[in-house]
Amino acid sequence: MRLGGPIFDSFDDPDAWVAAVRAAGYRAAYCPLSPDADEVTIQAFTRAARSADLLIAEVGAWSNPISPDESERQQAIERCKQSLYLADRIGASCCVNIAGSRSLQWDGPHPANFSPETFEQIVITVREIIDEVQPTRTCYTLETMPWIFPDSPDSYLELLHAIDRVAFGVHLDPVNLISSPQRYYHNTALLHKCFEKLGPYIRSCHAKDILLQPRLTTHLDEVIPGQGGLNYRVFLKGVASLPRDVPIMLEHLNTAEEYYRAAAFIRSEAQALGLSL
Repeated sequence: MRLGGPIFDSFDDPDAWVAAVRAAGYRAAYCPLSPDADEVTIQAFTRAARSADLLIAEVGAWSNPISPDESERQQAIERCKQSLYLADRIGASCCVNIAGSRSLQWDGPHPANFSPETFEQIVITVREIIDEVQPTRTCYTLETMPWIFPDSPDSYLELLHAIDRVAFGVHLDPVNLISSPQRYYHNTALLHKCFEKLGPYIRSCHAKDILLQPRLTTHLDEVIPGQGGLNYRVFLKGVASLPRDVPIMLEHLNTAEEYYRAAAFIRSEAQALGLSL
């Protein structure tokens, strides 16, 4: 288990990148390169990460490969393929995207998002991405979301079985699964279910927190880890129990100081459990 987060600068020099990641106290990092990087640069960063014992956690392929706009859909699928190819070359734990949306907003809600037809389209799309790239060192994953599959441990397990590809894995963002007061107050049980059902497939996790606000109707807000209701000790114990070295990646904060506070909280919770990050 390794903690990581974003670095706020761009780096052409892999040694400078390693130094910045280490200065933040991280042992995992987001991929510092884009899919159009040349092979020499990719190999230089791969060697630098390996020498420094840094795990490149994920390559983001953020796009809408099930968009109702055909041009956007095709461009997104191509972006996913190129991102997965980069993840495989650089040895990242995974390439991650959301499934997309039937909305024109790439990550937005839509009444068709939970239809059987959308489920099938996700299956076909993920298979196409994996089958063309044929990765051997990484996995393609879908981040859990509140309003598109996979929106629960059970729906993720259904996707794993339906897609039926060794190179398809799990990206766990537990906060994104907390979409109701019921899940908020019972997130300990939800976390246990995630690790029980999905544990062998989990490749990377996102670390944030969520707070239920006391106003109608229901308002759930992302907050800095430690300021919400997520049971972080159960989350960390679950990640530590996994059969591989899985990164926990901070995201969606605004400043370096917020990331420092978030990392300090997670490290303190891990220390209380006798776990290292």
